[in-house]
Amino acid sequence: MIGAIVHLAAAAALSAGLGFTGSRPAPPAEPVPAAFRPAARAAERSLVSRLSLEQLAGQRIIYAYSGRQPPASLMAAIRAGEAGGVILFTPNIAGRGQIRSTVAVLQRASLASPTHAPLLVLTDQEGGAVRRLPGAPVLSEKQIGASGDPLSQARSAGSGAGANLSGVGINVNLAPVLDVLRSPGDFIDQFGRSYSSRAAVAGGLGAAFISAQQRRGVAATAKHFPGLGAAGRAQNTDLGPVTLNQSLSRLRSLDEAPYRSAITAGVRLVMTSWAIYPALDGRRPAGLSPAVIGGELRGRLRFRGVTITDGIEAGAVTPFGSLGQRGVLAATAGADLILCAAPLPSENTPADGVTVREALVAALRRHRLAVSAVRQAAVRILSLRARP
Repeated sequence: MIGAIVHLAAAAALSAGLGFTGSRPAPPAEPVPAAFRPAARAAERSLVSRLSLEQLAGQRIIYAYSGRQPPASLMAAIRAGEAGGVILFTPNIAGRGQIRSTVAVLQRASLASPTHAPLLVLTDQEGGAVRRLPGAPVLSEKQIGASGDPLSQARSAGSGAGANLSGVGINVNLAPVLDVLRSPGDFIDQFGRSYSSRAAVAGGLGAAFISAQQRRGVAATAKHFPGLGAAGRAQNTDLGPVTLNQSLSRLRSLDEAPYRSAITAGVRLVMTSWAIYPALDGRRPAGLSPAVIGGELRGRLRFRGVTITDGIEAGAVTPFGSLGQRGVLAATAGADLILCAAPLPSENTPADGVTVREALVAALRRHRLAVSAVRQAAVRILSLRARP
């Protein structure tokens, strides 16, 4: 996610080269994960049919909290089966032993809940300046793209991220970034968060990272669909609305192209951007747009995994109503998981997740959300929870 990036120290100056040195084949496609196959979802369908509206809505919520210990209200939501997951930021983490113990507490509560399913435990471990845990991956995406053997480095980064996170029980990484660089020093480049200005390179390296990490049992998240590479240095969706006036042909041939590689590699999640793309939808940001999620990502690119929003409290989406209203818009647009996190981690509270969950329940009762669509999303989420 983008949240809290502006509060990180700037990365050291990096090499400017961005292409492959020599021609190397893209990594081989991995088989479709079992959790994506219809036959593997029978158990989840059976479970979903027994969930209450509160539990169905709760599957969509990724909660956040401040401090080192999960608050009692969050533990209560997890035990009630009204939580899909929890995201961890640097202020939640005092060390490997502490966070491993905290994750174990969260998982015991989830396994004792009516869903009996592991909780999704997320963080941002992209590499370079964007890491919540010390250790791998040390290199930023920009450094990987500029290295002498980018493909090997991308695989190593993915494997290292997977080993690092799985070692403390974190099972979802909000990485890799697949944004295609436009200008040196722009919004994505200032923290070294793009592999390349070439879509094929970004897609190939992203796929290598995804495959290597997921072999370690940590689900990968390709972000920020359909792409933030065109955002200028000051175009930060955490702080306010951003519009990217790319033509439809350029969006599809450049920004969306790396997602084809990620989907072929079996990426489990895709995070949508909070920017507005007039070529696709002139009114709503991507994460609130049925045209973007349903039309482009699900329809044109045939993604069958789990979709997730960026932080629902971002400045880019505050014009779209209250927290609850934004959550309902996201769910209606096709977002499976709603990330209830603030741009400043110190402001995170589980109460925001509860607000969105209650708004979803109210929308279901008033038939503003279709129960059938909510159940389909819950099946995808519970399939991911069972086999991240």
